[in-house]
Amino acid sequence: MARIAGVNIPTNKQVGISLTYIFGIGRTKALKILNIAGVPPDRRVNEMSDAEVAKVREIIDRDHLVEGDLRRETAMNIKRLMDLGLYRGVRHRRGLPVRGQRTHTNARTRKGPARAIAGKKK
Repeated sequence: MARIAGVNIPTNKQVGISLTYIFGIGRTKALKILNIAGVPPDRRVNEMSDAEVAKVREIIDRDHLVEGDLRRETAMNIKRLMDLGLYRGVRHRRGLPVRGQRTHTNARTRKGPARAIAGKKK
């Protein structure tokens, strides 16, 4: 099992798919990394040589923000919005949708399960 950016990527899958198990790397970025490293994306991880794994690991460490660092940066960006008291920060603080969706109906995922209102029955 290859370990890249602190994540054990699955060995029996293609390299292009396995790299997407790393937070911050999707299909497009994985294919770009493999193109730079010179590794065919349809090769299985267990068929890769140690040199190829090291090259992919080095490219990710050098050029891409992934895993803990990316999570930390995202959290800091949200915290900055909340500290400044911006509209988006207030929506984050209240646990409501941030990007302009309607909340009169829908938005149950973000708002949580519906709660009954006392004295509403008529």
